[in-house]
Amino acid sequence: MDIQLLIICGLTFVIHVIATLAYAVRIAGVRTRRIAVSFSLFGIIALVSRTANSFQGPFIAKRVEMDIAHHLEHGLLGDFRLFLLAATVASTVGAFLIPTFQRYFSRAVDHFQANRSIPRLLLHIFSRGGVSYIRLGARLPSRHNVTQLATGAGVSWKVIGLNVIAMAIWTVGVFASLYAGYLKPDLRVTCANLSSVINGIATVVLAVVIDPQVSVMTDDVIEGRISENSFRRAITTLAGARVLGTLCAQAALVPAALVIVRIAELI
Repeated sequence: MDIQLLIICGLTFVIHVIATLAYAVRIAGVRTRRIAVSFSLFGIIALVSRTANSFQGPFIAKRVEMDIAHHLEHGLLGDFRLFLLAATVASTVGAFLIPTFQRYFSRAVDHFQANRSIPRLLLHIFSRGGVSYIRLGARLPSRHNVTQLATGAGVSWKVIGLNVIAMAIWTVGVFASLYAGYLKPDLRVTCANLSSVINGIATVVLAVVIDPQVSVMTDDVIEGRISENSFRRAITTLAGARVLGTLCAQAALVPAALVIVRIAELI
């Protein structure tokens, strides 16, 4: 495995682990009763994901260009499947880190609310007390959070299914468009620019169906209409659906690339 391949896998890992940890932010917001502050602070962390995302595409595009230019044919499909595997591993790791991250994040929200200063918050994180809390606050997912899924998923099967589909499309979007450029070199720029169209479909599903449902549940927990356990069960289910979606992306990679090639030929 070459350095470039490792870098792309690393960037993919960062993007997907941070996206999965967004679920923990909702739990932290419920526990601290400070939803707006929670999302605002997470926006700072999300900048890391956006930065990684801005580098990921060019790195993969360079790999495709070099393969086409030198006629290497060294199994580029295998590389793309490795990128998708990195996404699955990252989503799984992120799901396991949700209990730990929500504890850290809740502490950060409380500290920011008291001091109202990002520099002070950063200094606190790297202080002796902050480092000690990071060491002592780590938790493995509770077995109860998994076994209680037997009593219900916390969200409808329709939402779960749409979440799986949306995650599969969102995960495969950039990869499929760049692989489509490899399959159709003379239209590779057109194919690459179609990634926004593919991701747009997933974004619409998430924005119209998934996010409103989770947001309503978040408000219901704060208002006492549903229990925190039910909310955590729903978050656990959606995190699992996210992992399943990245696995489905493996099956969708080649068909999606062929569809993108066809669209590129028609427009």
